[in-house]
Amino acid sequence: FGRPLRVKVEKDFVRAVGGGTGYAKCGGNYGGAFYPTQQARAEGYDQVIWTDGLQHRYVEEMGMMNIFCVIDGALVTPPLGDTLLDGITRDSLLTIALDAGLTVEERPVTVDELREGLERGRVTEVFGAGTAAVVAPIEAIGIDGIDYPLKVADGGAADGGGESVAFYLKQELDDIRYGRKPDKYGWNKYID
Repeated sequence: FGRPLRVKVEKDFVRAVGGGTGYAKCGGNYGGAFYPTQQARAEGYDQVIWTDGLQHRYVEEMGMMNIFCVIDGALVTPPLGDTLLDGITRDSLLTIALDAGLTVEERPVTVDELREGLERGRVTEVFGAGTAAVVAPIEAIGIDGIDYPLKVADGGAADGGGESVAFYLKQELDDIRYGRKPDKYGWNKYID
């Protein structure tokens, strides 16, 4: 994704239901996403935010990525379970965020909390994280026919300081991946 995304909270279609294989990176988990994503694109969105398969009450993932929100200054992401992909990029960003001293919460996020947070300015950033995009910032979220804009910042700072948490985390991970910073986590494997 070369630009910030517009996404829609999906409440009609389901990506994964408890007891299935939603936690695994397999084609069967994403084939069902094509039609709802195509519908969202026809409405002017780039991707969907998936909700839980039973009540459509909880935010789960974005497109084929894990989702992160900055709520009241804390980095929040849904907890892992049998419907969320245990993404390596997700884990890496959480590790970097904790090391940087950011407040990190792995907890359920309801659609209502997201909506209220966007309306009241408590949600300042939302982004997806995954292998292909690393970090994909979101500039607008559609919930029940209403679009909620988000400011997408350019710079990054670990202390929040009005800068983008998403950009900071992406920059830190890229710096480790490309050898610009030491890999203190042992994530890189060098091959002669």
